[in-house]
Amino acid sequence: MVEFRHITKRFPGVLALDDINIELKPGEVHVLIGENGAGKSTLMKVLSGAYKQDEGELLIDGKVVEKNSPIISSSLGIGMIYQELNLIPELSIMKNIFLGNEKKKGIFDDKKYMYQKSKEYLSMLHLDIDPNTLVKNLGVGTQQMVEIAKAISKNSKVLVLDEPTSSLTDSEIKELFSIIKMLKEKGVGMFYISHRLEELYEVGDRVTIMRDGTKVGTYDLNEIKMDEMIEKIAGRKIENLYPRNRIKHGDCVLEVKNLTGKGFENISLKVYSGEIAGLSGLVGAGRTELARAIFGIDNYTSGEIFVNGVKINKNSTGEAVKAGIGLLPEDRKIQGLALKKNIRENMVITVLSSLGKKGVVNLKKEKEVCQKYVDELEIATPTIEKLAGFLSGGTQQKVVIAKWLMANLKLFIFDEPTRGIDVGAKSEIYRLMDELVAKGAAVLMISSDLPEVLGMSDRIYVMSQGKMTGCLNHDEADQNLVLTYAYNQKEEAV
Repeated sequence: MVEFRHITKRFPGVLALDDINIELKPGEVHVLIGENGAGKSTLMKVLSGAYKQDEGELLIDGKVVEKNSPIISSSLGIGMIYQELNLIPELSIMKNIFLGNEKKKGIFDDKKYMYQKSKEYLSMLHLDIDPNTLVKNLGVGTQQMVEIAKAISKNSKVLVLDEPTSSLTDSEIKELFSIIKMLKEKGVGMFYISHRLEELYEVGDRVTIMRDGTKVGTYDLNEIKMDEMIEKIAGRKIENLYPRNRIKHGDCVLEVKNLTGKGFENISLKVYSGEIAGLSGLVGAGRTELARAIFGIDNYTSGEIFVNGVKINKNSTGEAVKAGIGLLPEDRKIQGLALKKNIRENMVITVLSSLGKKGVVNLKKEKEVCQKYVDELEIATPTIEKLAGFLSGGTQQKVVIAKWLMANLKLFIFDEPTRGIDVGAKSEIYRLMDELVAKGAAVLMISSDLPEVLGMSDRIYVMSQGKMTGCLNHDEADQNLVLTYAYNQKEEAV
């Protein structure tokens, strides 16, 4: 269905793709894996027509595509579901699904038809939601499912799924996999990009591993073990993905008392110096809303927040930062970065006052500090002057992390810290988190990745439908118990 022949793509200072040869067969899920910057998304952008290769040929159905563009690619049956959501927030679900492909009745849109078809597409994904709902009022996980519904609506014969499960719950992932199975039976071919290696064996047929713009190899998934795959991805052996050195916690840094606001009710929790407190739950449980309230972005109606025993005023991000709180938001693209600024400018925004005197920044010191974090986090970039908007999703995430690591904070709130990040980079971020708490910081980590929660947390709080339903110590927590509290709302004293 698709064949890449000797594809090479260059950017200033970077060989993004180097002589890539890959093919996709009908009814196949061909998995692409590799660290951030390996070239996976760049290759798919060549397929979509967003990029033009410098050398090599792209073939669709055996025919060379001489000129390509997003419109041409779509007309040839290529459907794209990007990791970074491609929806218009101010439009409804229905209008997003049919954008550019509106059904007409005379000169007007056939809203009745489009509404009914949207209901059908959402129903296929087991989403019981009004198609007239504005996308901006949906959570990230639900928006991801709308992207999938949008692709299904175009009857694409080739689908590219770039991190499709990164914001989905376990039940939503199962629904997605059932949809993928149905599409395979209809002969649809799929390129599937993911950093969640365990799910690849459930959904994939073959896997191509990429590293630094080159193809390491293509393998049948039933013939390669996960440990071998990880070693080929990283080019090195990763001995321990969750490098926790658990220590006795210190004093209470964050105390939340009976907090109630939009999306959460009567929440109480504590986070201590020297510990990582995990906050688990399904998409829509209220975890992100709670984090935004603690950081002062959103208001809350009742309750109190204390940092080191001192009460902080609500609805004030300035006071939260002054108190020593930093938030790594779930949506890095919209909330975490200034996309039109470069890496350096994004990194130092929290520490500018410490990089100079009398309002004049010491540029040499600024560059040295930035380069230190580029090296430590293994941020794939030829220069710290590269604009954040041109970085891959995983690299953007690491720049946001660096921004807060630079500040001398007491409490780090990480909301989905490794969403869309490869296994090698994950281990580096986990190591840095472990170093933070070893130095006395406190971490509140929100994550939908249960192995991550279980592997990194000293204690695990569980939320369901806006309420706190459980608190488990590391030694007693397991996946089944966390899911029981996440699904059943079985409240206990916290």
